[in-house]
Amino acid sequence: MRVGIQRILGAVTVGVVCAVVTAGPVSAQSGGAGQPAEAPTLSLSSLGADGDIALYGFSGSHSITVPVPKGLTPGALTADLELPPYVGGGTLIVTQEDRTLSRVELLATDTTPITIPLTGARVVDDTVSFTVRSRLLPEEGECLFNPTVPLKLTDAAIAYTGSEEVTDTVADFLPPVLARLTIFVPKTPSTAESDAAVKLTTAVVSRYGDQHPEVRLAALPGNGQPPPSGPLERNVVIREGGDPGVAVQGDRAGVPALLITGSGAELDDQVQLLDSELSRLALARKAVAGPTKSSSDQTAKQASLTDLGQPTLSATAFEPRVVLPIDQTRLGGPVRDVRVDLKGSYTPLPSTVGGQIVVSVGDVTLDRWAAESTGTIDRSVTIPNSELERVTDLSIALEIAGNTGQCGEFQPTTLRIDGSTTINSAPDPAQSVGFQSIPQSLLPKTQIGLEEGSLEATSAAVAIGAGLQRLSGPRIDTEVTSLDDAIAGSLPAVLISTDSWDSENVVPPVRSDSDGQLTVSPVGGSGGASLELDPSLKFASLQVGRSGNRTLLFAISDTGPKDLVALLDWLDSEPSRWANLTGTALLARPGAEPVHVDTDEVLAAPTATTTSPLWWIAIGAGVIVLGGIAVLVVRRVAHK
Repeated sequence: MRVGIQRILGAVTVGVVCAVVTAGPVSAQSGGAGQPAEAPTLSLSSLGADGDIALYGFSGSHSITVPVPKGLTPGALTADLELPPYVGGGTLIVTQEDRTLSRVELLATDTTPITIPLTGARVVDDTVSFTVRSRLLPEEGECLFNPTVPLKLTDAAIAYTGSEEVTDTVADFLPPVLARLTIFVPKTPSTAESDAAVKLTTAVVSRYGDQHPEVRLAALPGNGQPPPSGPLERNVVIREGGDPGVAVQGDRAGVPALLITGSGAELDDQVQLLDSELSRLALARKAVAGPTKSSSDQTAKQASLTDLGQPTLSATAFEPRVVLPIDQTRLGGPVRDVRVDLKGSYTPLPSTVGGQIVVSVGDVTLDRWAAESTGTIDRSVTIPNSELERVTDLSIALEIAGNTGQCGEFQPTTLRIDGSTTINSAPDPAQSVGFQSIPQSLLPKTQIGLEEGSLEATSAAVAIGAGLQRLSGPRIDTEVTSLDDAIAGSLPAVLISTDSWDSENVVPPVRSDSDGQLTVSPVGGSGGASLELDPSLKFASLQVGRSGNRTLLFAISDTGPKDLVALLDWLDSEPSRWANLTGTALLARPGAEPVHVDTDEVLAAPTATTTSPLWWIAIGAGVIVLGGIAVLVVRRVAHK
């Protein structure tokens, strides 16, 4: 996974004209024994912030808050600069509270790399906050400046100085910025070790959020010691048995590893320590956690943005727009009948300008009303159930029309949605099917069934746990069990089989047997269709199914663990791939690009008779896609 770590290769000069920075990739390795690692440049996107900054009008501003690893200091903000047309020059100013950190004069140039010094910025609680402000001047003569075209700072990054401090306590083991976590387990992990690895994965992914650190599983070397980790990387060893505890290992080159030990429930308790506020008190090289209780959230019937941990939304532009994400995972599970009671405000418009507030979801307008002189928003909006997705983006925009005066007379307006805005909903007992139903339909707790002692199945569980957690607001509560126990259980489950699927108690929507028969079944229903193929079709897949009132996520390979790992690696290689999964199945032949298949759509016959040739073409859609024979039906599935 790309983590946005870069090395400054050339000297940086700041003057009246924008400075030029030459940047390239940096290896995530230490500087060698006794040698400090070179200070990195980290993209804002890898730090969990928006990497593209837009400053509107003659006077725009944008606030930035990013984490700062211990031992490092923010040295500069780097970005590619693009000035709007008809700008003769200007200034970029960086401020922190009431202090000016730097000014950079701008000339009317094309896209240019720029470096804005952050020298003197104060770091509080391992974070730094500052504001970038623009002051632009129009070209001389007639004003053609378009205030709706912003000054852009793209691919923004923070260039740090210093070197990362070596960790020596449990409390400080996980840094403010994490690029990669490697979890080491024995080559034949026990169920408790697999369970602890998945729990640690979801805890770390939940903690770092939009930083999207890479999490991977590896077999513990024969000597029982993992190799040294590089800067902004951490290694954790999970081993069942011995005295329970969490301990930073002895002095080694690079960052020491963390050892988590214990038996059964004790091992689980030690992993939970790293995800609790109690870890702040573990100011020693070793700590032992007592028993913990898992608190499963229930579906909330009503919750404010503040209750959901979502910030107040605001935007400043000539036609400001904010997007309120309605995340079903934050509401505790699948919901329907969603009503949003909007509370907020906007800058009152002058008498020469008219305006309206427009609320929409995608291309569907839900409500609109005229802007009023009070500038107050107090309105309830209902979202149709047909428009609800895992995360439904509710757009609130202030649209204007009228005489905006001479050049620069009309300044940007501000639109704000307050934290007191509430979201009302009802649980959805039907729970829609397909990839858009996860992970909310796996809440509040899900089992992960796999073969005990299988490193490959545990690696798949870690990859799936990381992918699902990146889709979820709250942390997902998981429990690793045997595959048979998960199949027979009553909880939602992730079912992992690296050697085909042979259970008839629950079946995935698409499956193939050794005789060449491909079976397509409706999700949660009966019936379906089959097709005999010669030669037989083998594939790895990730599929969403139903059994009674519970959701099942199947991770299966007919061709061995290597192809299932390859499929999960493909999903993880782009952060958006998990979120963009559609349909009910993701299938991949060895060496081929994975494809989405909506089995219910495939089974929706154009006629009611099973003898219709068109019906059989629909049944074979997945086969046609996987075999690369034709593309007629592929487009309908892939562009759904």
